[in-house]
Order: sequence, then C-alpha cells, then structure tokens
Amino acid sequence: MSFQIIKDWNKVDHKNPESQKSIMHALQCFLAIPNQHVPPNLANDKKFIAKRDEFGKKRMQHFATMNDFPATAKEVFEKFHEMPVYDNGFEQIFNIRDYTGSRRDGFSLDTITSGLTFRQVLTGEKLHVFQMSGDREFVYFDYYGGALGWDKKLFENQEWWSLEENAIEFRNESYRIRAATFYALIEAVAALKADIAWQAAPDALAAGVRSYQAQRDAQTMNIAAQTILLAVQGSGYGVSPQNVSFVVLAPLQLRGRIKRALGVNYDVQQGSAPVLDYSLTPVITTMLTVTDHYWVILPKRKIVGGDRLSLEIYSDFDMLSRTEAAAGWMAFGGGIADIAQLERCDIA
Repeated sequence: MSFQIIKDWNKVDHKNPESQKSIMHALQCFLAIPNQHVPPNLANDKKFIAKRDEFGKKRMQHFATMNDFPATAKEVFEKFHEMPVYDNGFEQIFNIRDYTGSRRDGFSLDTITSGLTFRQVLTGEKLHVFQMSGDREFVYFDYYGGALGWDKKLFENQEWWSLEENAIEFRNESYRIRAATFYALIEAVAALKADIAWQAAPDALAAGVRSYQAQRDAQTMNIAAQTILLAVQGSGYGVSPQNVSFVVLAPLQLRGRIKRALGVNYDVQQGSAPVLDYSLTPVITTMLTVTDHYWVILPKRKIVGGDRLSLEIYSDFDMLSRTEAAAGWMAFGGGIADIAQLERCDIA
C-alpha cells in the first residue's frame, strides 16, 4: 500500500532515535506541502520541493462531478487519501506576503492616498510637490496551535493507516482554521457598507421567463464591478474596465446560480453577447456564514495577508500517556485597508 507520509513504514524503527527524527521530518514535510510559501527549514530539501510542485499541479478548486467517482471500494479509499479537502480560494483574493524568514511580529498596512494630479507646467514653472495623506495600521501576527498524539500501540501494531489518517485530519484542520480566519475578515466588511441591490434584468425580462434570474444576477455583478472601479479610480491601482479582473466569492449554496449568471447571454442563440461586462472568476467556499449573499471583489492590492510561521511541528514522547506527541503551530495575519475593493450583492 502506498502512503503519503512514509513510503515504507516497514522500514521504520519507532524505538530508534534517528528513525524518530526521520518520522518527524517526514511529517513536517507532509504538513508543509500546501503552504503557499516554502518554510525556511525546508528550502534546501529537494525531495520536499519536488513533492510540493507535484501537489501544486493537482490542486482543485471546483467540486467533483458524479463521473469523477471511482467504481471500487479500494479506489474510493485511495482517492479520499489523496485529495486535499481544505479550502485555499482566499489566496486568490488576499495578497499573501511571506514573512517566514523575518523576525517581525506583524506588518504595516497603509491606507495612504497621495492626492496627486498632473497638470500643464508652463515654461519656467516648478512642479508642485503633493503631500501624502492617509493612515497606517499595524497588523499583528496571531499564533494558532494544535496537538496530535500517536499512541505507541499504533507503531507496535503497525497500524500505519491510522497513523496517516490522524496526520491527514490534523493538516486539514490546520488549513481549515487558516481559511476560515481570512473569510471571516472579508465578511466583517459587510457591517461597514450597504449591499448592492438585486438589479433589474437589462432586457426587462419578466419573472418566470428563461434567464430572468441569471440576467438579474449578472447585471448586479456589473453594477458591483462598476461601483468598485469608480470608487478606486484615484487610488493608483492602475485598473481599467479593459484590464481588470474581479473575483466572485460565493457560498456553496449559490454555486449553481453564480455559474448560470457568469455564462448568461442576452439571447439563447449561439454568438449572442454576454450580459457580463467584466472579467469575473468564481471562488466557491463552504466557509461563509451568510449564504444568501455573494461578493464581487477587486483582489490583492490593499487586501493583504502575511505568513509569519508556516505550519511547524515540535515533537516529544509523553511517558504519562505513552504517546508520541506532535504539536503544530502557525502564525499569520491579514487586513483590508480599502473596503472599496469589496461589494456584497443581494440575490432578491
């Protein structure tokens, strides 16, 4: 049987100190593979880098269809064992900076506007020096931790599957907490501004007519994107209706509805113009607490996150519980300096 963490558990001597170190190193590599940034202590590990690159190619954002499911029980177990079940869609929205090699306890996030304008300069005139204005906020890194205990009996009885199952669940839970934290930060913006109302269909379709709902949703996305562009036009982001790309962040409950809105045209005939005026990429998640709204977001820019400590493992033998204890720690933070980059949309 092929395992994810240790290729051949039969070669493991759980009583040997060097073998114990190798197990923990393998566990550390396994837990760090999904990291967006390479941890400094693994930067020179060629096997880890190769495994991480292979994993990156298999990342999945969309859910499986019925045709993707295997026919035999063995294939079901193998497929479950290989699939990452955590959510990394927020990384398309936040500009995640790498602070893992630093000694900082946070990072500064500027809400600065320059007020800069260009004007004609007559012969002999000097350029006007514009002063910067705005605020600077400091985003602190918070530490998150959890512990994993492997009973010695699992090693002695060679229950390798149970060992790996525990580690897989541990990794999934670690990255679930990380994702949930960033999604909660986005949802907090809703308390600071009004929602975009559900817009009328651009073709003035009547309720019950085909594409009525999809056209209204698409037009709502258009208004949300337009609102963002007008609000940030003086922010120096260098965006225009021609080059900008937005993210549509939506709960799983609205997945089908969002999909229809992104593909709706003015006419059912082939070649008909799309209702959407902008480029939008869907990010579907199960982690939003409000399931009857969705977000249109101008990603990155001043929506920023930072990783101070990638998931790192510390291990020791606990003689009182007779377990190999492994404690995992992460440190990260995030902030949104410009709420004009996000608009929440009604669906009714």
